[in-house]
Amino acid sequence: MSVIAATEDLFFARAGLDRAQTVATVAKALEGADDGELYLEYRQSESLGFDDGCLKSASFDTAHGFGLRAISGEAAGYAHATDLSQSALERAAASVQTVRAGHGGTLALGPSRTSRSLYGDINPLALMPFDTKVKVLHEIDAYARAADPRVVQVMASIAGNWQAVYILRANGQASADIRPLVRINVSVVVADGDRRETGSYGTGGRVAYDRFLTPESWQPVVEEALRQAVVNLGSIPAPAGEMPVVLGPGWPGILLHEAIGHGLEGDFNRKKTSAFASLMGQRVAAKGVTVIDDGTIADRRGSLTIDDEGTPTGRTVLIDDGILVGYLHDRLNARLMGMAPTGNGRRESFANHPMPRMTNTFMLAGDKDPQEILRSVGKGLYAVNFGGGQVDITSGKFVFSASEAYLIEDGKIGPAVKGATLIGNGPDVLTKVTMIGNDLKLDPGIGTCGKDGQSVPVGVGQPTLLVSSLTVGGTSV
Repeated sequence: MSVIAATEDLFFARAGLDRAQTVATVAKALEGADDGELYLEYRQSESLGFDDGCLKSASFDTAHGFGLRAISGEAAGYAHATDLSQSALERAAASVQTVRAGHGGTLALGPSRTSRSLYGDINPLALMPFDTKVKVLHEIDAYARAADPRVVQVMASIAGNWQAVYILRANGQASADIRPLVRINVSVVVADGDRRETGSYGTGGRVAYDRFLTPESWQPVVEEALRQAVVNLGSIPAPAGEMPVVLGPGWPGILLHEAIGHGLEGDFNRKKTSAFASLMGQRVAAKGVTVIDDGTIADRRGSLTIDDEGTPTGRTVLIDDGILVGYLHDRLNARLMGMAPTGNGRRESFANHPMPRMTNTFMLAGDKDPQEILRSVGKGLYAVNFGGGQVDITSGKFVFSASEAYLIEDGKIGPAVKGATLIGNGPDVLTKVTMIGNDLKLDPGIGTCGKDGQSVPVGVGQPTLLVSSLTVGGTSV
């Protein structure tokens, strides 16, 4: 069964909505508006948490509902409900019609169609029994404790999600997507005398559980969490000051996502609240820096067949060899800026309106060997993994904490350091990239992005990078 047919069966045949009547209601709601759509969603989600040798939490949730939006100029009327009924739709239609009162807009054409389907009808929640998942969590705990006698606590979790969306426009044009998503996380606490340290690692993607819940898959996750914990056990206080910083490949791309990626979203640039506003066509980064957002990569956490407005996702070049060449757009901001939608209109659920969001954002590889990059630094910091961070979109200023970092001494990796923070300005950092590695790597599938109170899954990535000078906040005195 096609994705369109499967979702129509879910929302019309099973939920009891009449498609023709629904189209008529949407058409009436959007009469005279500039744009808008009906967004139908059905979601199943589960989460299992394991700690102290036993299952501590288990949840399973099913949610469904719709969101109806009408757009007039810059204004949008939005109504949502969990009640999938004709009467609820009619109440929502009456509510959103007020946004275009007195406006004689011409309804925009719908997004282009796609025959692509990244995930078919995979439903990870239906493919593995509950007892099997609990057994895997027990095995993870036992494996970690047997690997090192210093392990005093193991925390593991498994989470899965299955989402079906159906987007209907006033002319009856429909688009749909089915989106599986799974994730496994492991945290290990090790102790040596009075000192305790933690290491964490996770992986996931838009696949079934069997990709990650075999021993061949979860054992490396445990080993990496344990490795990080042991590294932290031997860490020394981080230094402070201006110094060269080498960023490792993969997950450190979260700094690129936060400090630069958000600033390239269309709404911030239309409102001129981004540090990149009005810089289209200008040099904003060093030569060799090319930044891509790509929502079409199979199995990746940030990938979608279509965005949450029905626009097919694509590969959008944002920065090309240091020149700003693109922004990320939903339909509203693209129309107001005279640009084309890029398939980046995303929302957390039917209860939220869409806005420009990243999918999988990464920097392309360069031509330098990572070891050559490290050898070029006399004294500096090598940041391999990151924890939390904060960014000011308007100024571009950021603060990020490094969860795994090392001193670089005479071109060699030195001792691990604890408490290092990176402080800088996103646009400024891009101009200070002096060497780009040939080892592009995407993150393991754990990214979640927050914006205006909404969270969506994303991917990040980058090769090894040398930033010639960056402020490091440390704890060494």
